[in-house]
Amino acid sequence: MPSVSSASKFGRLVPKGVYAPLITPFNADQSVNIDTFKRHVQYIASAGVGIVALGSMGESVHLTHSERNKVVVAAREALDADPSLKDVPLVVGTGACSTYETIQLTQEAAERGADFAMVIAPGYFAGALNPKALKQFFVDVAEASPIPIIVYNYPGASAGLDINSDLMTEIAAASANIAGCKLTCGSVGKLTRLTYLRDDFAVLGGFVDFLGPSLLAGAAGGITGTANVAPKTCLKLYKDTMAALSGDGSVSLASAQQLQGVVSRADWVLQKVGISGTKYALEQVKGYGGVPRRPLLPFDEADGKGQKLLEDLQEILAIEKKL
Repeated sequence: MPSVSSASKFGRLVPKGVYAPLITPFNADQSVNIDTFKRHVQYIASAGVGIVALGSMGESVHLTHSERNKVVVAAREALDADPSLKDVPLVVGTGACSTYETIQLTQEAAERGADFAMVIAPGYFAGALNPKALKQFFVDVAEASPIPIIVYNYPGASAGLDINSDLMTEIAAASANIAGCKLTCGSVGKLTRLTYLRDDFAVLGGFVDFLGPSLLAGAAGGITGTANVAPKTCLKLYKDTMAALSGDGSVSLASAQQLQGVVSRADWVLQKVGISGTKYALEQVKGYGGVPRRPLLPFDEADGKGQKLLEDLQEILAIEKKL
């Protein structure tokens, strides 16, 4: 299959920094709330954080094919509506169970204004997907895509499929259109082994609780669900850590480490409550967020659990409020 040249305005280089995998808001009847989604896109992008639509936090697997396309259109429109946001990168999750539909979704996302596609391993037939099959899946998608591909390694959402550093190296070498990877496996060792794989290959951690160590190892940044609730603080952690590592004297390493501690504690709080808890927290902080699409149930706020969640987030929310 012939290679397809990249149509992204960023070329094949994934911009460094922090990205938020956005929640997808739903109406009371469980339909997608496009207006609220656009509002959230602008809120996150205005904080200087990159946009990831239709990731795991965005419940992409709960959306129909046509709904996913509508969300991409909405994200692009929200960014284009504000001239100051036109250069904010838009990453779209396009993974599906088959190579065929993944290619369709990727090409359609590109047509609708996505800059990069983030593709997770298809886990339904995980037992049949040996390293050769996994490599072929990503190469087929990348070679058919008009925009660069970010390989999304998340064993928890792909029936335990975990792409090790050897296989990721093979996948990246097989197509120049594979621009990076997101590691939601939490392996700092794997991240470290991959950061200098290729000059134009961006390695992004999937949790902000190890952003500092990731940047020390040469990572391009991180994609974190916590940025839905505290985008400015997550970006400050990135900037402060990079400044401290540069040794320019503007930020001390101790200060960056202290902020990493605050962010790590908040990230763990939200990891434990997942999508429903993150949406609940956003509802309390911003007045929207709502509930997940069934079969996921709303966050159980009874018996003080809602109040406890907000109390556990006060440390990071206090910093966010000042920024």
